[in-house]
Amino acid sequence: MADQKIILDCDTGIDDAMAMLYLAGTPGVEVVAVGTVHGNTYSDFAGRNCQKVFDLVGLSHVPIAIGAAEPLAQELSISPYVHGEDGLGGFGPAAPVRAFQPETAAEQMIRLARAAPGEYTILAVGPLTNLGLALKLAPDLPKLVKKVVIMGGAAAAPGNVTAVAEANIWHDPEAAEAVFEAEWPVTMVGLDVTMQAWIGQEELDRMAARGTPKARFALDILQFYLKFYHGIHGVVGCPLHDPAAAIIAADESFAEYETVPVRVDRRGEHTRGMTVADRRPPQRNVDEKPRPLVKVAMRIDRDRLVEEFMRGLLA
Repeated sequence: MADQKIILDCDTGIDDAMAMLYLAGTPGVEVVAVGTVHGNTYSDFAGRNCQKVFDLVGLSHVPIAIGAAEPLAQELSISPYVHGEDGLGGFGPAAPVRAFQPETAAEQMIRLARAAPGEYTILAVGPLTNLGLALKLAPDLPKLVKKVVIMGGAAAAPGNVTAVAEANIWHDPEAAEAVFEAEWPVTMVGLDVTMQAWIGQEELDRMAARGTPKARFALDILQFYLKFYHGIHGVVGCPLHDPAAAIIAADESFAEYETVPVRVDRRGEHTRGMTVADRRPPQRNVDEKPRPLVKVAMRIDRDRLVEEFMRGLLA
């Protein structure tokens, strides 16, 4: 019996695929279904990328539903300069190998949650459009899930799309605000910790030495990602954005947290998509309507988290 049953919501680019490889190698974790969303690539490309990763690790049976193709209230923007035209740095499949679910990602999420209340963790490592749509379709959804873990946002760290906005939140601020204001347990794994969780040449060498199909695939898709980050930081390495969220979803002890209200700015010319974490003492919060509290990951032990990622990847 899995300790964590996960509904994965993803925009399967390179770091999403790395998170999936980690989850596949982690005892006590079961990915029961996947929904795709726009973001790193198109939502349908993300679906076929999921198929490729799952076929590699023996999880072809996991159902995949195609989700939102665009944000709730702004134009679509994808990231081929980070993840390649196909989302996997040139290693994505040209077409799906089998049919996807007949329902949308939001509908699948609702159906599963209603069938087993309190059993599933939603791990969202892309823009939050599917969750926003699910909340509109099923306002009771927050009572039906165990918890929500998102890769997104930044409480104190700078943004990575604008000076203050992290990519997944920036891609759909309206959906993100809906997620943060809903009454369900949310853990935010943002740039405050993911930018601490870098892998470098040592970890790449370990993948090469391992030489399994999973390790070789990881090395292949990472090459495009590594070039992007080398162009920004001038070093060989990359952050484990989505894998860090997957690790923390499986075991919350991998981070230290501050529990605070979080809002998403949707109107500022320079701040749209910013996650505003109210880190003031509670008595300073004078809002007329109290906000739900969010567990915001603020600190990690980098070596411990990276070693856990390598364990799952190389398993």
